[in-house]
Amino acid sequence: MENTLNENVLEVKDLQTRFRVQKRVVNAVSGVTFELKRGKVLGIVGESGCGKSVTAHSVLQLLPKVGHIENGSVMYYPKDGEPIDLSKYGPKSKEIRKIRGKDISMIFQDPMTTLNPVYTIGDQIVENLRKHEKLTKTEAKVRVIELLKKLGIPNPEIRFNEYPHQFSGGMKQRVMIAIAMICNPEILIADEPTTALDVTIQAQILGLMRSLQEEHGTSIILITHNMGIVAQMCDDVAVMYMGRVVEFGTLKQIFTEPKHPYTTALLRSVPVLGMDSDEDLETIEGSTPDASTVFKGCEFAERCKEARPECFKRFPKDTFFEDGHRVRCILYEENENG
Repeated sequence: MENTLNENVLEVKDLQTRFRVQKRVVNAVSGVTFELKRGKVLGIVGESGCGKSVTAHSVLQLLPKVGHIENGSVMYYPKDGEPIDLSKYGPKSKEIRKIRGKDISMIFQDPMTTLNPVYTIGDQIVENLRKHEKLTKTEAKVRVIELLKKLGIPNPEIRFNEYPHQFSGGMKQRVMIAIAMICNPEILIADEPTTALDVTIQAQILGLMRSLQEEHGTSIILITHNMGIVAQMCDDVAVMYMGRVVEFGTLKQIFTEPKHPYTTALLRSVPVLGMDSDEDLETIEGSTPDASTVFKGCEFAERCKEARPECFKRFPKDTFFEDGHRVRCILYEENENG
């Protein structure tokens, strides 16, 4: 009897990740909740230091030694097999090692530091493939060359035997995509995949990700601070601030009906099509607080133009709307309560 597939391939609930650095405790991720729909692209956006990357690393148990998951769950619903809570296993457990790189893969932020300079490009991609699938070296090489060709790398038979320093930044990023996609994962996590690339190469990389997603039905988590990329790529959006998801909704809901003052400020701080050439972009007042700051109320209150006295006294709760849109703001709690 065929199992009915869950609409969501990943469900993160109340995820809390802390770093202990000497006597300091940094709450890098504080109660993050979001869903990744099967075959869709979820954008996680926010300023630098808001916890986007830590959230992604928590999903795959790739945290440094000083970091650990304090609470919450990361439920993965594979096409075949029973649901698994990834947060319950250690980073070196056989369960996580089996899933990491095969069922859930990650494109890291900086290929310059991620690729090993002493191994050929081909060896590094083949390693991930043979770790998870029983293939001979020859079979693996054929498959890798096919993928490199699909990713637009010229002369893949020759480039297979070359080293990272022989590749441009854009080509290195394509290699990172090849490593992540070689096992046809169900979930691809892309952490700022176009950082330091020029606009033309950036568009090519995003186009490659989109075509691979459409061809294989891959679900993607796209981590970025660039709202233009979000508008181009995503189906759903989670807006993060100081380790929390302050707003979650579809792309249309976030861009046309933003509810949280921080989301509105983010959108007003980036150029959009149709803007008058003499129209100034707005800046978000103040700066992002230190991650170890302890708050009594809303983390955004000191920078918020709509803040009220109560915002500084207690944490807001999530307000849920009938269309699935949700926001974490006291202003909407009041409206909901009449």
